[in-house]
Amino acid sequence: MLNFNSIRRRTREVRIGGVTVGGTSPIAVQSMTNTDTHDREATLNQVRQLEEAGCDIVRITFPDPEAADTIPFLKEAGIKVPLVADIHFDYRIALRCAELGIDKIRINPGNIGNADRVAAVCRACRERRIPIRIGVNSGSVEKDLLQTYGGPVPEALVESAFRHIRML
Repeated sequence: MLNFNSIRRRTREVRIGGVTVGGTSPIAVQSMTNTDTHDREATLNQVRQLEEAGCDIVRITFPDPEAADTIPFLKEAGIKVPLVADIHFDYRIALRCAELGIDKIRINPGNIGNADRVAAVCRACRERRIPIRIGVNSGSVEKDLLQTYGGPVPEALVESAFRHIRML
């Protein structure tokens, strides 16, 4: 089990496209689209609205590798905010998004497969200098942690996140 007293706050600067987060950087506002990413025009319009509203970073769900083809479309349309690919269940989507120039990837290592798949995403991102955000939620906490803690309590989520940090 984790000893929360031993956890120190640490932050360092990370570049996401043209935006720096962490360290002494100002807080960056992030929002997420709720369009069908296959509908490029609708996604473009929503990203533009978020830009106009002052958003610094926009997260987009990519449900399959084909949806990633929206990335170059958005970039060619002149989108200035960094784009974050929200990836669930299929590591190949993350690989495709990295290949097509996404600015950051958000993965939940607990739901994209085995360590080899997670390593493949890490390699692709490292080669392209794409930062990765580790996401952990109650639906992805490992069974042994659920058993140890009696459910998806905060301690279980934190321990799961630290496992994934060590893996990455």
